[in-house]
Amino acid sequence: MIRVMLALLAALMALPAAAQDSMPPAPYAYNQLEDPAKEAEAAALMATLRCLKCQSQSIADSDAPMAGDMRHQVRSRIRAGESPDEIRVWLIARYGDYVSYEPTVSAATWPLFAIPVLVILIGGGVLLRRLGKRRSDANVDGGEAA
Repeated sequence: MIRVMLALLAALMALPAAAQDSMPPAPYAYNQLEDPAKEAEAAALMATLRCLKCQSQSIADSDAPMAGDMRHQVRSRIRAGESPDEIRVWLIARYGDYVSYEPTVSAATWPLFAIPVLVILIGGGVLLRRLGKRRSDANVDGGEAA
């Protein structure tokens, strides 16, 4: 009885491994488009889209199944005549701003653009104030010595 229970437990533990990638890859996940101009458009767009699973690779460089699905979507939409900008808008609407390596300024992303500018301005103000204070101290000390 214990052997049967152990065998059943082992089979249940192996079940998730059998479920992984049981579907074949999408047709355009690893195959290029027939038209070289359209494939160049697709490749340029795929290089600017982030793999949501890998997060540090573009979908063009990633071997993750999700990146393959995204490559298929890009190629099939390019093949259907959509522009790269339309596809980018669709992917951002579906997956969020994080999918794009080239974020646009929006209500959610404006801090990404504003905070570095504010930090530089504050740092420059502090630096100018300290340098101005040193100059005025040097002028006062120089005036007393003379």
